[in-house]
Amino acid sequence: MNTEVILTCAVTGGSDVKDKHPGIPVTPEQIATAAIEAAQAGAAIAHIHVRDPKTGLPGRNLELYKETAKLIRASDTDIILNITTGMGGDLIPSKENPAMAGPGSDMITPAERVQHIQVIKPEICTLDCGSFNYSTTAYIATMDMLRESARRIQQAGVRPEIEAFDLGHIWQAKQLMKENLLDKKALFQLCMGIPYGAEGTTRNLVTMFDALPTGVVWGAFGIGRQEMPMLAQSVIMGGNARVGLEDNLYLDKGVLATNAQLVELAKEIIERLGARLATSAEARKKLDLR
Repeated sequence: MNTEVILTCAVTGGSDVKDKHPGIPVTPEQIATAAIEAAQAGAAIAHIHVRDPKTGLPGRNLELYKETAKLIRASDTDIILNITTGMGGDLIPSKENPAMAGPGSDMITPAERVQHIQVIKPEICTLDCGSFNYSTTAYIATMDMLRESARRIQQAGVRPEIEAFDLGHIWQAKQLMKENLLDKKALFQLCMGIPYGAEGTTRNLVTMFDALPTGVVWGAFGIGRQEMPMLAQSVIMGGNARVGLEDNLYLDKGVLATNAQLVELAKEIIERLGARLATSAEARKKLDLR
């Protein structure tokens, strides 16, 4: 069991949920405020996406990332920035010609996917290992794309967090480690229950954990109603944890949550298990952040 848990709060995410939750942080000011409030509630890390302030839809505008990071850094609240590189990999095949991208696709190069990381240089950024399917969209990250992204992240001096949605993604990360594109003490986040990756079950989490390289730092999260059960499972198995409105919109059945409320609930569960939340300073030491 992990008795000093590094808790990440994923404050807004990259899904179109603006009509489901009116309190989803949208503007840089709202996203920064949510991250600061999560830190004050006990989170050591804030996982950041940005959204178009006019539409509320997920975005990847460099200026929005820069403004959000600036606001968080200018606050007197200590929190580790973990910025996504997962945007720009969505492919919806054209119905007329499946070999071509159809309406709604958002495919950019690996260099473009990590441009904001090279500019902002957060302490952590995600690296979504591997391709997988949603209902109508495929997220595309080939092995060569991952190599280029990992190389550019490495050159920026940023610590990548491997987001693994299925067993093959861990395999890909291991290959990157063999090629010295990832540190041997890599940081892994096991993403449970995202359609259609690994389902959010205890057995699947154990299987994913068993596939991890030795010596890595890891955590896990579940989405929707599996958010808190997966948090408890991860802590009991020795891992870290993540909550936030990216993963789950509700505090209770029919009760919409805030990010701070989800962090407070996570803290209560973790403490009732006999553990405690690591501070940002403690997390930096455990994660060997530069």
